[in-house]
Amino acid sequence: MNRFLRRSLQGLAAIGLVAVAAAAWYVHGKQPQRSGTQGLTGLQAPVEVAYDERGVPHIRAANEADLYRALGYVQAQDRLFQMEMSRRLARGELAEILGSKLLDVDKLFRTLGLRAHADAYVQRLDPASPAYRAVLAYLDGVNQFQAGHPAPIEFDVLGIPKRPFTPQDMMAVSGYLAYSFASALRTEPVMTLIRDKLGAPYLRIFDLDFHPEGVDTPGAGAALAQGDWQALERVAQASAQVLDNRWAPPFEGSNAWAVSGSRTASGKPLLAGDPHIGFAAPAVWYEAHLSAPGFELYGHFQPLNPLALLGHNQRFAWSMTMFQNDDMDIVAEKPNPANANQIWHDGRWVDLQMREETIAVKGAAPVRLTLRSSPNGPIITDAYRDNYGNTPVALWWTFLQSPNPIMEAFYAMNRADTRDKARAASSQIHAPGLNIVWANADGDIAWWAAARLPQRPAGVNPSFLLDGSAAESAKPGYHPFTDNPQEENPPRGYVVSANHQPRPMNGVAVPGYYHLPDRVQQINRRLRDTPHKWDVGNSQALQLDTQTAFGPRTLRQLLPLLRDSVSDPGERALLEQLAAWDGHHDIDLVAPTVFNQLLYSLAVTTMQDELGAAQFKNLLGTRALDAALPRLVADAASPWWDDRQTPAVETRAQMLPRVWQHAMAHLRSTFGPDTARWTWGRAHTLTHNHPLGQQKPLDRLFSTGPMPAPGGREIPNALGSSIGPAPWAVTYGPSTRRVVDLADPGQARGINPLGQSGVLFDAHYRDQAQDYIAGRSVRQWLRPEDVAANTRSTLRLEPAR
Repeated sequence: MNRFLRRSLQGLAAIGLVAVAAAAWYVHGKQPQRSGTQGLTGLQAPVEVAYDERGVPHIRAANEADLYRALGYVQAQDRLFQMEMSRRLARGELAEILGSKLLDVDKLFRTLGLRAHADAYVQRLDPASPAYRAVLAYLDGVNQFQAGHPAPIEFDVLGIPKRPFTPQDMMAVSGYLAYSFASALRTEPVMTLIRDKLGAPYLRIFDLDFHPEGVDTPGAGAALAQGDWQALERVAQASAQVLDNRWAPPFEGSNAWAVSGSRTASGKPLLAGDPHIGFAAPAVWYEAHLSAPGFELYGHFQPLNPLALLGHNQRFAWSMTMFQNDDMDIVAEKPNPANANQIWHDGRWVDLQMREETIAVKGAAPVRLTLRSSPNGPIITDAYRDNYGNTPVALWWTFLQSPNPIMEAFYAMNRADTRDKARAASSQIHAPGLNIVWANADGDIAWWAAARLPQRPAGVNPSFLLDGSAAESAKPGYHPFTDNPQEENPPRGYVVSANHQPRPMNGVAVPGYYHLPDRVQQINRRLRDTPHKWDVGNSQALQLDTQTAFGPRTLRQLLPLLRDSVSDPGERALLEQLAAWDGHHDIDLVAPTVFNQLLYSLAVTTMQDELGAAQFKNLLGTRALDAALPRLVADAASPWWDDRQTPAVETRAQMLPRVWQHAMAHLRSTFGPDTARWTWGRAHTLTHNHPLGQQKPLDRLFSTGPMPAPGGREIPNALGSSIGPAPWAVTYGPSTRRVVDLADPGQARGINPLGQSGVLFDAHYRDQAQDYIAGRSVRQWLRPEDVAANTRSTLRLEPAR
């Protein structure tokens, strides 16, 4: 018996060893190759790829075609699954691999028409243009890697078949990025519902008509049936699902500034930038240093894009923020009672254009869609016809309506070493709207609001749905680029952009969904009032600033109203903490936890009864609420204070104690009775979620976190999330923190929130996560001697025989 047991155990051990060896062999076969020699078809000469200590490739090629082909190959090694998910999201093909829970998301993107737009866009491109040749070479490198190597682990888990990547895929992904900038689909339906169903007094707190470039009277709009509102609600919910699940991280905001040499310690311009983008695994940016005769750039690249969106070299540097201009209008069309496929446009009945699309669904029958479009754009309610009412609702979007030579724009920006070149490149960006912040070693600094701004009829407020049968929805043309907000070498010695509403140029209104002014005011105060010269160190300190004036200015109105109603000694102590709080969001503080919960409690207690759960959730996902809540506190006569669930008409004095008790009850149930443990670091955490990490226990393998996170919403260190109840999972923040002093760009610093690689078990999968959350940065090697000194391995790509 003992002999049998011993042999059985030996057999089990042998099986275990074989299983471990097989698993190790499987995982090893998925890892990137960063040394040795690899043949690549299409190369004209050998290419050297030196990998530094963070896994950043420094690519040296004899010509641009080889350079971009090599970039595609090495980026695919690290990020092929990210490329695949970005393509599937943009083209509406997620349900094919993830099942019916993604069907509404696929319907949304099929309805937007990014696939069809990308196909038509590519047909118009000049195949001889340098930008298009760069794209083709890059995609060839991506496809050669995919065809010649084992698929990533995620492909095996989800059953994803390999297929080549195309220029059409690249342009569809650029459409998704433009879509992620736009707030109209989340904001305009709920603003219109408030106006039309609740009444104008309810709009007063939203500050829609008070900016100098705004308009005084909204258009009359079109009457919508209940089914129409339900369809728009589904559109908003699908949009929120995209942003919440982070299959391709959305753009949320950003900080960027450039300081002239007169105000820097080095005497040369300094550029700082930290675009705020959704967190995910892998991280959004892929860093690479490109070098070929006549061209060099240390760039930050997106999936399926060979053109850096951020970059620097020895001559110039640039960053970007989101402009937040409103480049979408939601248009309620007037249908022909005698023909549902006609709408009234420009004084006559016109036919809607129709197309058929089929969505493959894993584990279910394919879903066939009949999609329509009007002269204003795609009918976005068609995808949800089970809730369809009487009114086709169209989306007018600059991205779909304008030529938008964005590929040529960024090819030029990657080479824009003079102010004239950078301005010209910026002028070619039509959508999404971007603020380009730029500086060069010659001493120039500049900021351009890069977008094609539509002309709208006077008196039209695009914050609401527009009537497609009336003149209010007309777009007679676009403003010239010279009318866009911009500054070049201003006398103050710096430019700054933080998603705030810019001052209009030439009196041209620029409506948009701008962020609160507190963040830009905080940055501007530091840049303006700091007596010392600016350098890399104090610029990084400003990027890591955790203070905001929003909290204290809101509390100045709120605390006097609460003091009379709070009697519990422990709660009164919390009130005094809030009164003494200076707005810092550091991980050891209790005050930011109480304030942010109080903000949500104020919103849910006063607004959900009027809006209902679904529309209230949509409102939480907008920026409209940020400005509304302080205005609500200040307006004792606002109708929002009434609780519609009771027969009485409640007042502010009656509702604020309920708000406070709601906040206290939630914090106690979430964190316990000891208020000293309600610290920001316990309540506010960052997890880099991988698409497979949404399924436990895979989250332990693929995702990284949670980690206590400083900073917060609308703070320079903008590790933020939507307004909501505690605890708060950080969903977006600085996607890198770059500082480039053009006196010595070889000393530039940056950071990746997670790591260069998207390959599980690779050394660079999450090797920067702790440095990032701690606010540390690393050098971005540019000088040849620094690259050589920090090379850890070298891959040689050779022309395949």
